[in-house]
Amino acid sequence: MNSPHTCTTSTSASASASAGSPARLLASGPAAQTPAGLVGDTPLLWVGEPFTTAGHGFWAKLEGHNPGGIKDRTALYMVARARERGELLPGAPIVESTSGTLGLGLALAGVTFGHPVAVVTDPGMEPLMRGLLTAYGAELHVVTEPHPVGGWQQARREEVDQLLATRPDAWCPDQYHNPDNVAAYAPLAHELIAQLGRIDTLVVSVGTGGHSAGIGRVLRGFFPALRIVGVDTCGSTIFGQPAAPRLMRGLGSSIYPRNVDYALFDEVHWVAAGEAVWSARALARARYATGGWSVGAVALVARRLAASSAAETRIAAVFPDGPQRYVGTVFDDAWCRTHQLLGQEPADAPDELAHPGERVVARWSRCATVLDPLAGTARTAVEERGLAGVAR
Repeated sequence: MNSPHTCTTSTSASASASAGSPARLLASGPAAQTPAGLVGDTPLLWVGEPFTTAGHGFWAKLEGHNPGGIKDRTALYMVARARERGELLPGAPIVESTSGTLGLGLALAGVTFGHPVAVVTDPGMEPLMRGLLTAYGAELHVVTEPHPVGGWQQARREEVDQLLATRPDAWCPDQYHNPDNVAAYAPLAHELIAQLGRIDTLVVSVGTGGHSAGIGRVLRGFFPALRIVGVDTCGSTIFGQPAAPRLMRGLGSSIYPRNVDYALFDEVHWVAAGEAVWSARALARARYATGGWSVGAVALVARRLAASSAAETRIAAVFPDGPQRYVGTVFDDAWCRTHQLLGQEPADAPDELAHPGERVVARWSRCATVLDPLAGTARTAVEERGLAGVAR
């Protein structure tokens, strides 16, 4: 395993090789017969100082190197499995709710397998994302009012139901509850094992619960002592906090997705929008690799875990996408100023909660007791393992 600071390629040699030189002709790279073939085998980047404490750092899995982001994996997998089972007939439409990234993945799956795609979103979707979805042939539906209890997320799901009622042959992936959304991420877990060899801590954002469960279950099978840290947003209900309006997209939820595997998590962190903005921007300046809300929140938590762990601890953090779609939000001073998100440098450590319902959190906070709202029980991760055993 190379050290974090070892470069395995000669940038000077590659720079001197002109496009027509023999060295250039011998160069190899990814080649694919279909756009789906470009998904997966994403790179891993060492994130160290100055973003982290000197001598400490973590490895970032850069899922933004997929054509559309991390959800390319699950969109392709869910569509392929539905076709195999006969649930999605050839040429039939696909209809789903999305805040953005899954929409890109479904557009990719539509092109790959020959299905029209309709996505339901809300006014919070960035203009860039709307433009990309339209360019890739997706039909866009934007709800205009949030649900009084379930917010924009529930409003989108109700619009999906209405569209399905008018299109009897249509299929909905139901990303929040579809177990294929979890199974789709086993290859990502195997990539991490091949790239790192050993993983001590996994840091993942939690929204639908798909990639946290899919990666975590596989890694826990290889590394029974693996520490799994979930990252949520303030105002999300997933881990027992009350619902509140949320600026952050791509993580968090106003409903309780069945794909969230609460028993996997050793702890959960909630991150506020301004803190995620600070982290995403600091990460960009320090490592030239960043993303939006989820990446900022995950990086903040991984940074703290690296600082508080032994230097040899191998921490893997999953970055779901890249920065492009956030140029008008996370990386736009005027937009951030309007939403009072600038200048919110996080504390050195999160607030601590003994129980997720202890109080409403409004800044970066941590809890080692994980609550499953669907089961109505709260158990620490250690107690959960004692009940279930290390093999899950």
